[in-house]
Amino acid sequence: MRRLLYFMVFSLLVASCNQVEKPNEQVEKPINYGSNHGKYVIIHDTKIYYEEYGQGVPLLLLHQGLGSIENLAGIIPELSKHFRVIAPDAPGHGRSGHADSLSGELMAEYCSQLIDQLKLDSAYVMGWSTGGNTALLLAANRPDKIKKVVSGASNSKASGLTQEARDMLKEYTVEAVKEDKDWLEHYQRMNPEPEKWMKFWEDNQKAWEREIKIPDDKITSIKVPVLLIRGDKDMIKLDHTISIFEALQYGQLCVYPNVGHEMPDEKGEMLCRIAIDFLNEKSALK
Repeated sequence: MRRLLYFMVFSLLVASCNQVEKPNEQVEKPINYGSNHGKYVIIHDTKIYYEEYGQGVPLLLLHQGLGSIENLAGIIPELSKHFRVIAPDAPGHGRSGHADSLSGELMAEYCSQLIDQLKLDSAYVMGWSTGGNTALLLAANRPDKIKKVVSGASNSKASGLTQEARDMLKEYTVEAVKEDKDWLEHYQRMNPEPEKWMKFWEDNQKAWEREIKIPDDKITSIKVPVLLIRGDKDMIKLDHTISIFEALQYGQLCVYPNVGHEMPDEKGEMLCRIAIDFLNEKSALK
């Protein structure tokens, strides 16, 4: 279960532990992303939590599977210098209530409803892993709203994962979660329906098992610029990423060296630089 801790953010608590306040010097408190006085909207009878940072073009920022806004703490500060970052917790994740089930289409629908409730004229969307899948689906479903997409470590099919990754997901059983008391206590402390943690886990397992994450016709229908970004050591097969890239009408592909699925944590600064450059780039569509 050690790999599971990647999806959580206990490391975020360490950064400020050794600060020493000097006389007459005001030390700025770190922002507790994911627990920073966000707001709620009601979507399909579900309370969805989100936080906003910065100004400018709206950028919908979507976290990894099993995670929450906390996972984006390493990239929100830089992105919010350039965009109006809107970061929601997906249904059942973080501080959001539970939906009846979990799937890429469901999460894309919730994001679509969030865009409408916030009355956004248009938006960029950036997501990582499960969030990257959702970003692609949202672009396909809402061509009237989504203008550019950054999709990180995404996969359109379960078979796009390496065998190592698929074996690892099989180990994420409810019984294994019960043994990971740190994760369970953290989840139950944050979530408004803590008693539903087992449903949350089972819903995720069912979502992982679905072969088709993003139908091929959805990918080919996207009519806006899309940047696919991943590490060269990711748990997604490289040829699978290339197949998604080749199916896009206006795709760009970035494979960053010597990093795996944890790029937002390990190379957050570089990820932001690449994403900001792409999103600010003027593009002439055919």
